[in-house]
Amino acid sequence: MPSGLIALALGGFGIGLTEFLIAGLLPQVASSFAVSEAAAGQLISGYALSVAVGAIALTAATARLPRKQVLIGLVALFVVGNLLSAIAPNYPVMMLGRIVAALCHGSFFGIGSLVARSLVAPEKKSQAVAVMFAGLTVANVLGVPFGALVGERWGWRAAFWAVTAIGVLALAGIAALVPAWAGRVRLATGRTDPIPGRPATGTVESDPAPPSGLRAQLRAFRSWQVWLTLVATALSYGGMFGAFSYIAYTFTEVSGFASADVAWLLMVYGVGLVVGNLVGGRAADRDRDRALVLALFGLTLTLALFGLLAGSATASVVLVFVLGVTGFAGVPGMITRVTDYAHGSALAASANVSASNVGNALGAWLGGLAITAGFGYASPLYVGAGIALLSTVVMVIAARRARSPRGADPVPTP
Repeated sequence: MPSGLIALALGGFGIGLTEFLIAGLLPQVASSFAVSEAAAGQLISGYALSVAVGAIALTAATARLPRKQVLIGLVALFVVGNLLSAIAPNYPVMMLGRIVAALCHGSFFGIGSLVARSLVAPEKKSQAVAVMFAGLTVANVLGVPFGALVGERWGWRAAFWAVTAIGVLALAGIAALVPAWAGRVRLATGRTDPIPGRPATGTVESDPAPPSGLRAQLRAFRSWQVWLTLVATALSYGGMFGAFSYIAYTFTEVSGFASADVAWLLMVYGVGLVVGNLVGGRAADRDRDRALVLALFGLTLTLALFGLLAGSATASVVLVFVLGVTGFAGVPGMITRVTDYAHGSALAASANVSASNVGNALGAWLGGLAITAGFGYASPLYVGAGIALLSTVVMVIAARRARSPRGADPVPTP
């Protein structure tokens, strides 16, 4: 794998830390600014909303710029946001820092996935995306304990200074290691002109001009395959997070674990994410649609089985790991799928990130409704299984349509 992927993974790691570490720092932040726990919690929800908005807005605004330059600008924005959080004299400035840092999140992973896949041969594109997302999955494992540990020893501001430093390293790495031509997506277009600076690879070459203007990128959304993939992405995340949002209650109220056990159980889940991401990327490069259907169906079965066996502590440990594996195994394939059918549109890639955040919100809301209705703390697992089953059905429809002559065209005719 090219060294530029390591720089992208480091950027993903820093962005992931920013998203997750705040959960372990909320009590200190609330005390420092003399605000309520609920107000401190808005630093999380405000970040999430900014991710959804920024993914589309910044990608559209930078549509005509070279993708390496855009990535450098996004990481610079990330550094500024975390620096604001580190030095914030009051709560409004802290919130501003969180919003500024969040704006780059969706666009970074959307555009970064296009850059990552352009750095490798076509048969390794999903693995390349998985390497970039490995930073995010590792951050999911380490984010909360990292924030809690650093905050306890040196104060909550030190955690944001550390993330700012990681951002500076990622910025330097991307500037030095990602080539200027990166981001030109290799597709089976039948063209014969290779990427500048890269040797030709036979019959499968690159499209040297992915959609650049906003209007050109919007044409990607004429494709049914793009929409089906976005819906499947939203539903798959909704299934996973419909259960995960309330997993701590499932562990303590159903499985019989103590509150102190939740932290290491979440790390087991995080390790599953890392494994699922890497295995899913490799599987998608062999047979992407089949790998996606199997991953989504596996997620459905895992959630349903977890609901049935949540009363067993041993089964819960095993199944929360499998939940991480199946929940993230489809992510690399989903991203390469939507960008293939969108003909390399960065806006479509970022829309995939927004779709995942919409799914997170939907799943958490429906899981909360199930608990409020009195169905118990295992009910979000069944809700998640239902949503994941819908995602599987959508993916099956997309795969079948792709095998037809009309659906197989990655650039649908108007």
